[in-house]
Amino acid sequence: MAQAFTYCRICEPLCGLEATVEGGELIRLRPDREHPLSKGFACPKGIAMTEIQNDPDRVLHPMRRRADGEFERVSWDEALAGIAARLNRIRAEHGGGAIGWYFGNPASFSYSHPLWMSAFMGALGSRHFYSAGSQDVNNRFAASALLYGSPLLVPIPDLKRTDLLVMLGANPLVSHGSLVTAPRIKEDLAAIVRRGGRVVVVDPRRTETAKAFEHLPVAPDGDAWLLMSVLHVIFAEGLEDRAACGRARGVERLREAAKDFPPEETAVRSGVAATDVRALARALAASERPVVYGRTGTCLGRHGTLTAFLIDVVTLVAGGLDRVGGAIFGSSPIRVDEIAKRSGIATYGTTRSRVGGYPDVLGTFPAGVMAEEIRTPGPERMRALIVSAGNPLNSVPGSAALGEALDELDLLVCIDLYVSDTGRKADYVLPATTFLEREDLPLPFLQNHLTPYVTWTEAVVPPRGEARQEWEIIDALARRMRLPLGSVGVQRVLYRMGVRPSPRTMVDALLRTGPHGDWYGLRRGGLSLRKLRANPHGIVLGEHQRTGTLRRRILHKDKKVHVAPPEIVAEIERLASAPAPPEGYPLRLIGMRELRSHNSWMHNAPGLMRGKRAHSARINPKDAAEHGLQDGASCRVTSEHGSVVLPVKVTDEMTPGTIAVPHGWGHDGGWQVANAAGGANVNLLASPDPADLEPLAGMARLNGVPVKISPG
Repeated sequence: MAQAFTYCRICEPLCGLEATVEGGELIRLRPDREHPLSKGFACPKGIAMTEIQNDPDRVLHPMRRRADGEFERVSWDEALAGIAARLNRIRAEHGGGAIGWYFGNPASFSYSHPLWMSAFMGALGSRHFYSAGSQDVNNRFAASALLYGSPLLVPIPDLKRTDLLVMLGANPLVSHGSLVTAPRIKEDLAAIVRRGGRVVVVDPRRTETAKAFEHLPVAPDGDAWLLMSVLHVIFAEGLEDRAACGRARGVERLREAAKDFPPEETAVRSGVAATDVRALARALAASERPVVYGRTGTCLGRHGTLTAFLIDVVTLVAGGLDRVGGAIFGSSPIRVDEIAKRSGIATYGTTRSRVGGYPDVLGTFPAGVMAEEIRTPGPERMRALIVSAGNPLNSVPGSAALGEALDELDLLVCIDLYVSDTGRKADYVLPATTFLEREDLPLPFLQNHLTPYVTWTEAVVPPRGEARQEWEIIDALARRMRLPLGSVGVQRVLYRMGVRPSPRTMVDALLRTGPHGDWYGLRRGGLSLRKLRANPHGIVLGEHQRTGTLRRRILHKDKKVHVAPPEIVAEIERLASAPAPPEGYPLRLIGMRELRSHNSWMHNAPGLMRGKRAHSARINPKDAAEHGLQDGASCRVTSEHGSVVLPVKVTDEMTPGTIAVPHGWGHDGGWQVANAAGGANVNLLASPDPADLEPLAGMARLNGVPVKISPG
């Protein structure tokens, strides 16, 4: 048996793993005790990758749908030739703009997949580029573009030095953190309290994190109301940090807007009593090192971009932006800012979607318009779709409408580990490698590390069957289609010279010419792939991320934080005039994460499904009694757009009037354990209408959905 060290690529802590390999097969995964950041920690999902790696339900060979609807095994040559011929036929008849691509969350954990995918779509000249980000994080990037001029300038909470952390819509004791890479985040949070600070968890549910710290209940989708009323108090009482406000543009306009949100009037919408709002605002203003942090729970309501924007603005006004213990801006050993600026990939609103006119976010459009983009006639109607590392039928709002639309495509191709729910409808399913079967560098997350750090991993085991890395599939398909690739600067130059670089070659060049690079021997001890390979547990680059860097990184010409751009002023006005909830739907639905689930792709690991796990709707005892529901009984949850039937879990962790249902369940794919687990696709309750998407980032509305319940 041999041991190899790697890191987990399921969620953002990127915990170190030790793999035991025998005869080219993975035997076991354990936490890496020598990893300098995770220090012997890994969650159950990382350890369960052994079961996914060796899963008998994995797709290991290219599959093609027969006339009878069943799949047959074909060679790579047959699959690629067939796909290329059909795509080129669509290009010839309708142009490259008729071809679309959707990618899921795991794509962002590969250093090569996004680069080649973006290059492919750029070569086609297609706007039909969609991602799971519109069900997760795109509003955060949109807010950064408005605040700082760049969607990639995303602050991270300085957990190791703050004395007041206000956390909205995040449950890091389960999710392990998002948009911040801190593998031992539970210890980081506990340390805040030990040194005399506070952790305040703002959430409609008393989550695992809220139980461990201070819980401030909030109404579902009430975050923007709460933050505006916090600003109202800070400005009205003259508590703002004047020096910090001097680094911003639009403060007076924001001050005027906040006057319309006194906490006594917003309480009915925020769910937070005026006394609690005033106490929170004063605590933030009085703290020497305050930071407000929010994640997915704040992203999926009617005002997701406004909420992400206000999180940073409240931190700034309280004096915590770009300061020790506040919200800081991480650096990368690769010149991310410069590459993004030169390559044109860091976009927001550069183009608009054909349906709905939504702005692009990092070159992608909201997945919630895909069904109508397929159905709506006219130039650039989407006629073919490639899906990689994603399962939109289980994650996009209005799944039923999307399912019907997918049947109208001329071609659907899925690149995945499994025949997913979406893959059931595909013309071809192509086998992808797991992250254990490829080399990697955490390229998208290098700026998110709380402790500056970089690592590299080689593949732990060879690919099973005929699985290939996504970039290899894309490159081979592009060759057959005669598509010229080239996305980031170095890649584009090399392609023009007739050289097709590998991801490994590119990333080595980027590391060696980066701020910590060896400059090909000119800087002794600098970074290169050779050095990273010689350090299998990674390299710590510093104790803390630097502060005081924001001004030189802002892309606005005046080098100021824009706190009242017209788009946000309009959103504040929309918030103030928001309509009352519809009658007949007295409860509000929210989502939630589970420790042993990750979106829609880890329900086929038997180890994660042990203990009689069941998909259930969590409801407060008061609401259960009012609607005649008992713990364990079935209930029907109904919205204006659909209904699902689930068992009831009665628990006082829910605030009255709120139901929580985990996402990612209700499978009908080629995975036996996941199918047998049952459950329901909660996104059937969400609106399929593109007009109901959040306007500034096209975010799906999956939180705060008005629902009613009845015995099932």
